[in-house]
Amino acid sequence: MLWGVNKMAIKSNIIKTISATLALCMGMSLCGCASDTQQSSSESEVKSDSKSADDIANITIWHYYNGVQQENFDNMIVEFNETVGHQQGIVAEARSKGTIADLADSIIASLKGDVGAETPPDMFASYAETAYIADKMGCIVDLSEYFTEDELGEYIDGYLEEGRFNGADELKIFPTAKSTEIMMLNVTDWQEFADSENVSVNSMSTWEGLAETAEKYYQYTDALTPDIPDDGKAFFGRDSVANYVIVGARQLGLEFFTQEGDETVMNTDKDVMRRLWDCYYVPYVKGCYFAQSRFRSDDTKIGAIIAMVCSTTGASYFPDSVTINDESTHPIDALVLPVPNFENTEPYVVQQGAGMAVVKSNEKKERACATFLKWVTEKERNIEFSVNSGYLPVKKDANDLSAISGTFQSGENSEENNIVLSAMETAVSEINSYNLYTQKPFDKSSEARDFLGNYIQDTAVSAREEVSQKIASGESRDTAVSDYISDSAFDTWYDGFVSGLESAVSVS
Repeated sequence: MLWGVNKMAIKSNIIKTISATLALCMGMSLCGCASDTQQSSSESEVKSDSKSADDIANITIWHYYNGVQQENFDNMIVEFNETVGHQQGIVAEARSKGTIADLADSIIASLKGDVGAETPPDMFASYAETAYIADKMGCIVDLSEYFTEDELGEYIDGYLEEGRFNGADELKIFPTAKSTEIMMLNVTDWQEFADSENVSVNSMSTWEGLAETAEKYYQYTDALTPDIPDDGKAFFGRDSVANYVIVGARQLGLEFFTQEGDETVMNTDKDVMRRLWDCYYVPYVKGCYFAQSRFRSDDTKIGAIIAMVCSTTGASYFPDSVTINDESTHPIDALVLPVPNFENTEPYVVQQGAGMAVVKSNEKKERACATFLKWVTEKERNIEFSVNSGYLPVKKDANDLSAISGTFQSGENSEENNIVLSAMETAVSEINSYNLYTQKPFDKSSEARDFLGNYIQDTAVSAREEVSQKIASGESRDTAVSDYISDSAFDTWYDGFVSGLESAVSVS
């Protein structure tokens, strides 16, 4: 139940961020979004004794994989072309377009027919925001037409739900490899603190408990240097603050944006935001949370924090040693824990990771893309790709700890693999026991997401800097933070949050 919901109807005829693209597919074949004469590179050409050139379906796939992920995906392309593709007259070619942002830009430019843009691919890796824009252009295939109900029933419901973003049963994004978040702990430095203060990892199962534990850690590290007052260390940081706000709010009963007919409605709730504020903004201002580097694994590596929440794909980057001030270095071990939840609530965790969207062309190409998607998500193959790339399998029977562990045991054994396996085991447990959530896209959902994460983070950082200056000038920590964490401070913060969110989703 929501408390005192403040709603602002965002009229669909106001938010027109992509209206200029609605007619940009004119002049292209069929729906105007893909060419029937896509050319594959010579490396991907597969000759078939039983298929003529007219029978071959050449499909091009754009993705954002790089490094090991790209190598694994390319290997699967080769295998597909030599087996099922060869048998059914399908030739797949994959191209990396750089980062996910680069890929999104390339997709939209190609669908719009921008000068210098490439011909659109037949299929592309996509988050919901990009697929939403392409779908508004009328360029995305409803993949439910190529899968039976029994086939779709094999996939994790939450993953399929993300692809049904237009309020209908149409499936516009198909899950291929997903991820969620896990909590990682420098258990070596934690143990010294835990033994001294008699605390347990169980204390961090809730956001409230994590904030209390972080305060104890600050006091503990402050006491290590009794001649220097108020110099305690931060305990925790997280990579995606937006996930904390969006998923945390959902767990507390609030969805920031919902659809009512053709309108997107903004919802805010002061009590929900207070709990989010208390469990992130307040400990950050008090010096218990921290974020400085691009990723929290980098902050962990320099000893700035000892606990973090990151994506499952980021587990392999957790450091195996800590270097303090570029001087002393000591080895550390990692412990993987579930993401905390708010007290007395149903557990929620984000589900993320790009799926595949198919561009409208003709039935032969579209069915060929569906054939590839079925093949690439077969249980053993999907587990192997996930294990090698840090993602999670997408089928229900593939999210099996014994099957995943067996794949790891048959591969190269290393400390990094052990950490990734532990991360995947924890993540699979979350997937099977938590509610999965991702914000559905709308015309300015990307801007809204950026604001939701940036506002609480930026205001906390700014307040912490002012507090630090006051402490350096001789004020006690308690006195310095008092004006920033009071009820009146929250009221001011909340008013800025509401007005800022309204601005973020409105056209200037």
